[in-house]
Amino acid sequence: MIKVVDLTQHYGVRPVLRGVNLEVQPGELLGLMGPNGMGKSTLLAAMAGVLSPQKGHVEIDGKQRRSSPENEAAIRKQVLYLPDHPWLPMFRTGREFLLAVGDIYEVDDERLFDHVERLLKLFDLEEKADSPIRSYSSGQQKKIAICAALVTDAPILLLDEPFSGGLDPAAILALKKVLKRLADREDVTVVMATPVPEIVEGLAHRVAILRRGEIAACDPPDGLRKLTNCDGPLEVVLEHLISPQTLDNIENYFAEDVP
Repeated sequence: MIKVVDLTQHYGVRPVLRGVNLEVQPGELLGLMGPNGMGKSTLLAAMAGVLSPQKGHVEIDGKQRRSSPENEAAIRKQVLYLPDHPWLPMFRTGREFLLAVGDIYEVDDERLFDHVERLLKLFDLEEKADSPIRSYSSGQQKKIAICAALVTDAPILLLDEPFSGGLDPAAILALKKVLKRLADREDVTVVMATPVPEIVEGLAHRVAILRRGEIAACDPPDGLRKLTNCDGPLEVVLEHLISPQTLDNIENYFAEDVP
């Protein structure tokens, strides 16, 4: 469904992605993890067609991104990209925004109106639905952005840190349940960047680790445990892969406090 081929991206003289190759299978939920600044958002943006890489390319359902207007138009009907800090129409109401997004993705009207109502209730936005988005709190703005992603019914979701941005516990639980349900389907493919191992453990079929702009590993959580010979929680396994010096640094930090 998604194929990243020898993708290289740099800003100025600093390489961010170095010859990345990655395949995401239809119906898979792939967790994308790694230290800050290692290219997770850049990789998602390239998958979404927002960035044109200096080298390599991205294929969606056999069509190469940005290769022609026809291919790009066909891909955009299938793909929803939710960046970490999405643009929102601040002077429109939440309900207007969701209906407009659904209309862009050609969702059937009967399905769209019903889905909008259920999403607003699920994320506790019913009271704010007909107020301008500029009056929403930061957490409510993140909720309406997530609702906009889900209302599209797009078969491919590219989500950059969907659990960040001030979501309350109820919204986090709701989003986890929705993504879990989507992960169990064969007609929806999700690539999700998140720094939270507990969320990835319960949702992802595989976890791709980005380190220094390259894919350091891509396996199911149990496969990562075998790779590191570590049977502990996923956060400990990831530290072995991403920042093996972290535990030593913690000990060194507190060493001065020992009398």
